Amino acid sequence: MLKVSVVLPAKNEAAAIGLTIAAIRQLTCVDEIVVVNDGSTDQTLQVAEQAGARVVSHPYSKGNGAAIKTGARHAQGEIIIFMDADGQHDPADIPRFIEQLEQGYDLVVGARQKGSQASLGRGFANAFYNKLATYMTEHQVEDLTSGFRAVRAEKFCEFLYLLPNGFSYPTTSTMAFFRAGYSVTYIPIHAAKRIGKSHIRLFKDGTRFVLIIFKIATLYSPLKMFLPFALLLFTLATAWYGYTLYEYRRFTNMSALLYTGSIMIFLMGLISEQITTLMYKDDK
Repeated sequence: MLKVSVVLPAKNEAAAIGLTIAAIRQLTCVDEIVVVNDGSTDQTLQVAEQAGARVVSHPYSKGNGAAIKTGARHAQGEIIIFMDADGQHDPADIPRFIEQLEQGYDLVVGARQKGSQASLGRGFANAFYNKLATYMTEHQVEDLTSGFRAVRAEKFCEFLYLLPNGFSYPTTSTMAFFRAGYSVTYIPIHAAKRIGKSHIRLFKDGTRFVLIIFKIATLYSPLKMFLPFALLLFTLATAWYGYTLYEYRRFTNMSALLYTGSIMIFLMGLISEQITTLMYKDDK
C-alpha cells in the first residue's frame, strides 16, 4: 500500500484550516498532513499544529508555488495530494484521486464543474486556458488551473525546478507531465466558496494571464505557437507583394519587412523547441 501525504499551502487561513485538517484526518487512506505556512501573520501555524498537522513554515511569504515545492520536498508519501486549505476543496474526494493513481495514472486533476465558486472573469480565463492547452497537447484538458490534484511524488519532483513561485504552478505542472509523456486524467469535483479573503488580485493576476498563455506554449511545444504567427506574416507579405507588383511593378520595403519578420518568428520557434526538448531530457 502506497503512503499518501496531503500538502496544504496556507497563508492566513486560520479561519478554515482547522476544519480542513479535521476532515482529512477522518480519512483512513491518508498517512500524513503537511501544512506549509507561507509567512502567515494570523494564527494559521498554531491552528494547524493543534489540529494535528505537521507544519513547515516560511519565514516570509514566498508564494503559493513556493509553498507547493516546499511541501513536496517534505512529504514522505509516494503519493501527494495537493489541495487548498481555505475550504474550497472537499477532502471526501481524496479516495477518488488515489483510486485513479492506483489504476496507473501519474497525475490526477480535479476538474471543477459548473456551479463551482468562481468569478465571471476567472471562469473565462480558465476556459481559455483549457482550450489553448487542448490545442497545444492534442489531449482534452478539462481544467488546467485546478489546485486540487494528486501526483506520484517521484515524478512530480522531477519538475520542481520548472515550477514558478506564484499561482501558476498547476498550469506548469500539468503541461510538464504532458510533455514528459506521463499519464494524466481528470475527475469531476465541486469547488465551494472559500472561507476568508482571496489572495488573488485582479490587476496583478490579470496581467499574468497573458504570461501564462506564453508559458503554456513554451512548456509544451513552442513551435505550435510561433508557427501560426510566422505563417500569418508570410501570407501578409505575399499578399502585399502581389498587390505592389501588380500596381507598381516593384518589391517594397514593407514586403521585405513582413517576410523578414516571418522568418525570424519561425526561427525563434525552432530555437525555443530545441530548448524545451533539452529541458525535458531524461538524464537517468
